[in-house]
Parts: sequence; C-alpha cells; structure tokens
Amino acid sequence: LKPIDGPLRDKFLKNMSSRAAESLKEDMETRGPVKLSDVEASQQNILKTVQRLAGEGRVALGGKGEEQMV
Repeated sequence: LKPIDGPLRDKFLKNMSSRAAESLKEDMETRGPVKLSDVEASQQNILKTVQRLAGEGRVALGGKGEEQMV
C-alpha cells in the first residue's frame, strides 16, 4: 500500500481494525524505499489470497455498478 495514495489506500485502511490500520500507517511511514519488484510481488500475493477467499465464499467481491447486498 505504500505507493498507493487516496481512495484505494483509504478503502483498505477503513476495512481494518483501528489498531491494525494505525500500525500499518506507522510501518509505511518508517520504512525506507521499497523495490518495485517487491511491491508487485506483494500485490500479486494479496490478489491470490482475495481470489481464494472469494472462491471459498469467505469474502464477496463486487464490481462497479453492482447493487450491494447485505
């Protein structure tokens, strides 16, 4: 999340506990530069995890224009 600004970062942080979000923010602020290849590898790992959780029915993914169901 370090290279991401604005709404996408906010969306991730809002879906975390306040303690976890604060810890992540502090980590991002204190960490030095990160190699782009490491960032991309981490992003791919997150995507694979989300896709697996969606396949297991543990999370729901919605797209633009879809009505949210609760």
